[in-house]
Amino acid sequence: MDLVTLFGYIGALFIGLILGLTGGGGSILTVPILVYLIVLDPIVATAYSLFIVGITSLVGTARNIPKKNIDFKIALVFSIPAFTAVYFTRKYFIQLIPDHIFYINDFVLTKDVAIMLLFSLAMLVASYSMIKDKTGLKQVADTNLWLLAFQALIVGLFTGLVGAGGGFLIVPALVLLAGLPMKKAVATSLLIIAVNSLVGFLGDVQNLTIDWAFLAVFTGLSIVGIFVGIYLNQFVDGKKLKKGFGWFVLLMGIYIIIKELG
Repeated sequence: MDLVTLFGYIGALFIGLILGLTGGGGSILTVPILVYLIVLDPIVATAYSLFIVGITSLVGTARNIPKKNIDFKIALVFSIPAFTAVYFTRKYFIQLIPDHIFYINDFVLTKDVAIMLLFSLAMLVASYSMIKDKTGLKQVADTNLWLLAFQALIVGLFTGLVGAGGGFLIVPALVLLAGLPMKKAVATSLLIIAVNSLVGFLGDVQNLTIDWAFLAVFTGLSIVGIFVGIYLNQFVDGKKLKKGFGWFVLLMGIYIIIKELG
């Protein structure tokens, strides 16, 4: 194993560590780690990311069930249109994108570059969500199920394209459109992310050859990181750490844009 790959596996621990310390956000690093350190094709990386994010979100969900923080009715309403969009995006839409999308003089926008650029934009939005204080979100009095379902479709399309859970889109939707308090919105979003990601991954299983041994090791390391993070959370201010991590994600997003366009 070379040094770069070793850092990739350490990155798996780091993903879980951030999730355990802050309650979310760490999974946004999964695709960059798989592409730049493990050196996987972006299509494969986004597929593997769905599995890794799905399993790690299930761990978070299992922790929240005894605390009764999950609104299962809202999770069901959101999940059905979302996982439908994720599945069809992974099973069919990704396959329809041409390998070479367009040319501008000497620049060629390939499918791989387009996916990484889209992912970098997702990182910029996610970083803003982590840096900004969400306590300003106002819980609404009435649930708007139609708007919630439409938002779920958008989240599903996004998740399918970039292989990220989209918690930074789901949590505000659950607060503003479903009327959930912030604590319940965060817990419910983990269940939605788990369902979306794992159903989306099923679409990839039919199109790709999956390295199950690698996925098991990488995901296992992430889960170990989660429990380490949960332990360390007793001694570290998770909110301040999340804001600092947000700035790190912002810089990573900018780096990916520069690297892919360069």
